[in-house]
Amino acid sequence: MARTAANDRPQAALASPEASRIEDDRETVIVADRVTAGYENRRAKTRLIALRDVSLEIRRGEFLAIVGPSGCGKSTFINMIAGFLKPLEGTMTVDGKPVRGTGADRAMVFQDYALLPWRTVERNVQFAMENRGNRPSKAEQAERVAEALGLVGLTGFEKAYPHELSGGMRQRVGIARALVTKPAILLMDEPFGAVDAMTREAMQAEFERIISQTRQTVIFITHSIDEAVMLGDRVAVISNRPGTIKEVVDVDLPRPRLEGDAKSSPRFAELREHIWSLLQDEALGAKEAK
Repeated sequence: MARTAANDRPQAALASPEASRIEDDRETVIVADRVTAGYENRRAKTRLIALRDVSLEIRRGEFLAIVGPSGCGKSTFINMIAGFLKPLEGTMTVDGKPVRGTGADRAMVFQDYALLPWRTVERNVQFAMENRGNRPSKAEQAERVAEALGLVGLTGFEKAYPHELSGGMRQRVGIARALVTKPAILLMDEPFGAVDAMTREAMQAEFERIISQTRQTVIFITHSIDEAVMLGDRVAVISNRPGTIKEVVDVDLPRPRLEGDAKSSPRFAELREHIWSLLQDEALGAKEAK
């Protein structure tokens, strides 16, 4: 199994404002055991291997950021957790059970918003509850939509349509849609990648605040080392394709980070430099492969 760099130091709960890490004895919720994943071309009888022999344990309430070069299998990894893709080898389990498809305990936030343009904000968020077998009553749906929009700061925009919103606001709708079903696990595939730098930083701060309230388990893909260090309890560094885990780095910075001076601290610089040292050769390798 991939291990952290400082496994024996005490960790604090994510819910605490001063928490930097989750407790060591927090139960494991997601386990990837020697997973190899990729895509088969049956016509050509070939395989493209995206990830090879990946083992990783993710604890309940943890914020795990994943960084790596383009094409290294980051999205493949969370697609397996989501149930969109099956491993070619090895097992992926959630709460001790093999992942055999999608489930109400998991929700995905995509980079490209994926909103329905003909629906208002509130109806886009409500859409996440409409096709579930245990669909809440209309009154409860309305209550949940209001709560989710309040969490992402969109109260007052319920009747707006996606084309009337900025890119950052549209992504907030996507996050609210994921939150409204109250999943235990949030899977986020570069959710802030399509917004400008200032909006991105503001959304990072908002998301840190939201997760401190909901205490969900988060797996967050990003190409930004700064973003990974600012948000993650741990950062999993993935090698060039076929992706393997080079190291899982503990982020021992106090929270809240985005509202404090974490980015100007010497420890932030140390962590950033260390992760970049792990990625530098991988990034160059990915460029040469193209």
